[in-house]
Amino acid sequence: MEADDRRPVPGGYAKGRIRREDIISAAAVVYGEMGYHGSSLREIGKRAGISHAGLLYHFRTKEALLAAVLERRDAEDAVRERLTVPPGLDVLRHFVALAEHNVRHPGIVELYSRLAAEAIAPDHPAHAYFERHYRDARDSVVQSFRVLAESGELRPGVDPEMAALTFIALMDGLQVQWLTTPTHVDPAGSLRFSLQTLLTVPLFP
Repeated sequence: MEADDRRPVPGGYAKGRIRREDIISAAAVVYGEMGYHGSSLREIGKRAGISHAGLLYHFRTKEALLAAVLERRDAEDAVRERLTVPPGLDVLRHFVALAEHNVRHPGIVELYSRLAAEAIAPDHPAHAYFERHYRDARDSVVQSFRVLAESGELRPGVDPEMAALTFIALMDGLQVQWLTTPTHVDPAGSLRFSLQTLLTVPLFP
């Protein structure tokens, strides 16, 4: 995804900034419903209440708009803040809080799940984003479990890397299950229970 594909709005115009946000919000909904390949800029413009020409003024390509949607998602999920948290219990607590946040914002889960499934293809414009996202999440959780093992807060015999991979897979699986049967799945509660079985100390005192 090339950031250069995005045309900057002439400086200082609040209306232009608001329109960009409207377009990004509409794109997030459309990408979540139809996927990246199944959607079009015309459909996104229609949802945003802006002409096709007006949309192209802000975003010249669908790929550039996808980059903006993913940047928005990162901001909403506080990914940058999570990466600054030292490895340990706080990282695991972050992921539980993230699951609670996502339940309150189902559009994020739908968007993420659909795009992640599409992005398996190496030529998908979001492939590198999801590859990096999963690598960062995996490394962060692995390091956290290693720190907990060294401090005696991880149960003896638990392999930190395997526990991390299992935890991340559980988190993703719970989100997909919640989309289909929301009344029968509690992502945050299940994550708390799973993590607590691995720990010798309370996850949430």
